[in-house]
Amino acid sequence: MKRTDPQPIGKYIDEIFNSPDIRAKIAEGSLPETWRKVVGTAIAEQTLQVRLVKGTLHVHVQSGVVRKELMMQRDALVRAINAQSGVNLVADILVR
Repeated sequence: MKRTDPQPIGKYIDEIFNSPDIRAKIAEGSLPETWRKVVGTAIAEQTLQVRLVKGTLHVHVQSGVVRKELMMQRDALVRAINAQSGVNLVADILVR
């Protein structure tokens, strides 16, 4: 049996957490916080629900005015959310 040199466990942990699938899951779990950072506190407080379904971010808001504003800013929001999360997680936003 051939022995190999010991490797630091941190190396393997970094490899695991830097894999694309794990990074995407971590970013998905952080979506409510990312949403708050991107849209700001005032709009985040009007948001009832944020969830990701097959690349589409479903956002439910209380105000019709906020909904219209978010719909007009969809493309910019997608870019900002993906930039903030570090992965291309969101392809489109559906605001209700």
